[in-house]
Amino acid sequence: MSNAVVNGLAGAGGGIIAQIITYPLQTVNTRQQTERVAKESGRSPHPTPPAAGGGTLVQILQVVRTEGWGGLYSGLKPSLFGTAASQGIYYYFYQVFKNKAEAIAVARRKKGRGDGTVGMLSWLVVAAFAGSLNVLLTNPIWVLVTRMQTHTQAEKKIMEAKREALLMEASERNFMGSTLQDKLAQLDSTKPRAYRTLHAAREVYNEAGIVGFWKGIIPTLIMVCNPSIQFMIYESSLKHLRAKRASSKKVTSDVSALEVFLLGAVAKLGATVSTYPLLVVKSRLQAKQEIGGNMLLRYSGDVTTSNILATFQWNDNWSWDAGTLDAIMTMFRYEGLPCFYKGMSTKIVQSVLAASVLFMVKEELVKALVVFSDRCQKIHSNRVK
Repeated sequence: MSNAVVNGLAGAGGGIIAQIITYPLQTVNTRQQTERVAKESGRSPHPTPPAAGGGTLVQILQVVRTEGWGGLYSGLKPSLFGTAASQGIYYYFYQVFKNKAEAIAVARRKKGRGDGTVGMLSWLVVAAFAGSLNVLLTNPIWVLVTRMQTHTQAEKKIMEAKREALLMEASERNFMGSTLQDKLAQLDSTKPRAYRTLHAAREVYNEAGIVGFWKGIIPTLIMVCNPSIQFMIYESSLKHLRAKRASSKKVTSDVSALEVFLLGAVAKLGATVSTYPLLVVKSRLQAKQEIGGNMLLRYSGDVTTSNILATFQWNDNWSWDAGTLDAIMTMFRYEGLPCFYKGMSTKIVQSVLAASVLFMVKEELVKALVVFSDRCQKIHSNRVK
């Protein structure tokens, strides 16, 4: 079993465990990112009602109270599949490119150039290549996960819009009384429809066709720098720690699971803080636009932007870059700079915890898989003899 396959399997296993542990935080964070509230000084004539207040724990309890425990795990199945695919693909290609980079570094040393180790820039390039392949292959899964995580949020906005339309119609036609009360009661008694992966997929396809499954791809590709930064910090720190152990003449230069956990936490913290605004833009593009409520807070590739970026346009109504640019401009114009950092504290806790668990579990699984592979080879060798 090659080390690339070992790392791919270990990454998938570690990612699944980390995802299960931190998924409620991820669900709440996605809802925080996609909640849109016009700033008071904005031009919007009809400001969006303020989002639900309170900290992360309060919001978790609100979801449990209104939707049950299942609300915190909406979209978990496709998310676990996506995590296994993402981590497996990422770590497999990361190890392939890492092996190539290390081989190049050794070859350079033989020619009298360098010390035979991979530099920080090389780690960035390796992680960027692996991340780009991962994003292009798995983006459709995360579009569906985002839709499922924010479905209830979007349904509430739709119901609010219907209620507002009923009240406006009643005031224009001058009828209130029992007729209006009956209609409002019927609206309030309507329960959100069941929303499964197939429903989300059909909805995305009906909105934008096949291209819709790659919504948010531009900020997501740019966000490849997140794991690049993360792995640059992690690999550099790990290399420094092992070198320090070797120089102090300790019995072993291996690092413990706790040390790997802490290194993973530090690496993910640095990467998350530096790239968080892109994550917010990506989540908003992938969620239902009904979450915006107010039409001015919705995003689309408008005609002007589409014309400017016509070279990137796939059809007459949809453009990767136009949608991304329109989202950024609309967010800044109507919500202000703080909206790019909505839910960052929740994300830091979730991503740091997830990355720490992932790195720790992955390293232990790599060790276990190597031992298992060696035993299988010995058994095979004995049978051949």
